[in-house]
Amino acid sequence: MSNEILINVTFDEVRVGLVEGGQLVELYIERKKDASLVGNIYKGRVVKVLPGMQSAFVDIGLQRAAFLYVADVKRDIEAFAPFFENDEEDVEISYTRARTDTPIEDLLQEGEEIMVQVAKDPLGSKGARVTSYVTLPGRYLVLMPGLEHVGVSRRITDEQERSRLKGLVEMMRPKGYGLIVRTASEGAEELELKNDLEFLLLLWKNIQQKYEKVSAPSLLYSDLDLVIRSVRDLMSPDVDRVIIDSEEEFQRLKEFVRTYFPKLLDKIELYEGQEGLFDYYGVELDISRALGRKVWLKSGGYIVIDQTEAMTVIDVNTGKFVGRENLQDTIVKTNLEAVKEIAYQIRLRNLGGIIIIDFIDMENQEDREKVFNALKEAMKKDKAKTTIFNISELGLIQMTRKRVRESLGHTLCNSCPYCEGKGFVLSARTVCFEIFRRLKRLSAPKGTKVIITAHTSVAELLTDEERPSVEEIEKKKHLEIIVKEDPNIHQEHYHITVL
Repeated sequence: MSNEILINVTFDEVRVGLVEGGQLVELYIERKKDASLVGNIYKGRVVKVLPGMQSAFVDIGLQRAAFLYVADVKRDIEAFAPFFENDEEDVEISYTRARTDTPIEDLLQEGEEIMVQVAKDPLGSKGARVTSYVTLPGRYLVLMPGLEHVGVSRRITDEQERSRLKGLVEMMRPKGYGLIVRTASEGAEELELKNDLEFLLLLWKNIQQKYEKVSAPSLLYSDLDLVIRSVRDLMSPDVDRVIIDSEEEFQRLKEFVRTYFPKLLDKIELYEGQEGLFDYYGVELDISRALGRKVWLKSGGYIVIDQTEAMTVIDVNTGKFVGRENLQDTIVKTNLEAVKEIAYQIRLRNLGGIIIIDFIDMENQEDREKVFNALKEAMKKDKAKTTIFNISELGLIQMTRKRVRESLGHTLCNSCPYCEGKGFVLSARTVCFEIFRRLKRLSAPKGTKVIITAHTSVAELLTDEERPSVEEIEKKKHLEIIVKEDPNIHQEHYHITVL
């Protein structure tokens, strides 16, 4: 089956799904009101230095001061990793680790101005994490000012191609700059690499010039929006086409691709079907499934996924699966089946931080090794950096996964007020966008009255912040939309009545 990038555009929300073999494996969501800050570059001011934590707080103009750790002030190649969200585990890097024994109070002073780049979005009550090491990703290369180094993505496995690319980049690398050859460079010609480098160098020059002119705190550079970024970062030789359902964004995307990546132009398609793009490809069902706590396996077993503030715990159960031979055989088969689903769910839900997996107890060490190796193999498809520790006597596997952005559950849901935060409910804004998608698919004569009855929180958004979107639907569909609130209705529920 083919692999596609699906781009669903609905007013102020963009959703991008990476589909492999007909199954959604990665989902990215960007809303104009809370777009990701990762990759943005700021001129900031140090507001507080904390010697006890070897860190500092930097005002970059956001609601909460950004967090700068001492290692992110030094020339440590690991500081660059967060920016390679799609390549970071695949970059082969040789370097001598810089000494980190200089205390932060000798590196930074309160009131000092500094250029920083966001490495992690604000998560929960935490401010953004920043680094003083700037990286600028292009289609084929990543530019790293101030670092004398060339690396090649590990996903490029052909040794002859790796040598060819490394040789080309070594020759064109300007002094005082480092370059990473991205996966998309496989098969790229010298001129394409040069054009990409020239663009990145010009971009860096503009950032430096702006830094000299503005006062802190100021935004110096904002990364591309999700529609453009999806082609730059997700498009690989394995992806057959990009399908987008907005005529306006389709034209904008084609113009960008025509200018910078003309070889990809034939892969961009406009979806014009009556059914929603994600509905047509079955992606909405995958998203709903990814928000559930319990996930059933084909055999009848199931896994339970619980997220806490500190970690994610995944429990494996035999459920309805009784096996055909003996108990240990049933347990091993369930665990091996669960491994594939766990790896898939971790990637789709974008689970990060500490992850504990409680497999069903296995008596034989050989069986434990089989399950452990199967998990390591299954996680190879994940682009985020992961570290997996051996299975314990209790059948537990501990692992960590690089967390750069919020998980899917935290992006789409709020803590549930009906159960005091023990579960989740779709946020009012998410319900609004569901309503917009329903209205977009609605087939009704011109001048038809449509009554939306929703929970108070949803109704207030529709009549206030999201009113322009409602009016746009009215204009495009020639409808009269009336919003009614019902405080007794569940926040996720709503009724659309056509008169």
